[in-house]
Amino acid sequence: MTQYMLSVHHRVGDPVPSEDEIQPIFEAVDRFNNKITAEGIWVFGGGLEPRETAVTVDNTGAEAVVSDGPFAESKEWLGGFWVIEAPDLETAVALAKEASAACAGQVEVRPFQAE
Repeated sequence: MTQYMLSVHHRVGDPVPSEDEIQPIFEAVDRFNNKITAEGIWVFGGGLEPRETAVTVDNTGAEAVVSDGPFAESKEWLGGFWVIEAPDLETAVALAKEASAACAGQVEVRPFQAE
């Protein structure tokens, strides 16, 4: 089976859910996580801290450069992800539809490179 990353993206200007709005989202994501775990699809996943907590490392030059935050200004950032195993892209997309509904956000589906 192929492994796919289902990544949750946020955009500048997206409304930030209130405490009352976020709790049902957390519960829906928990239900989705439980489903894919029970079905043996789930490999790994997690939510990420805000992008302001990121550190970028560039060791492509003479010396490593470590800087706070994302490497480039971006209008979109990764908020969390799942790594799943699915027999094909169609199945991964179907699961991404459920993931998108659960997390109330856009989900990108991308296969991992073959070994």
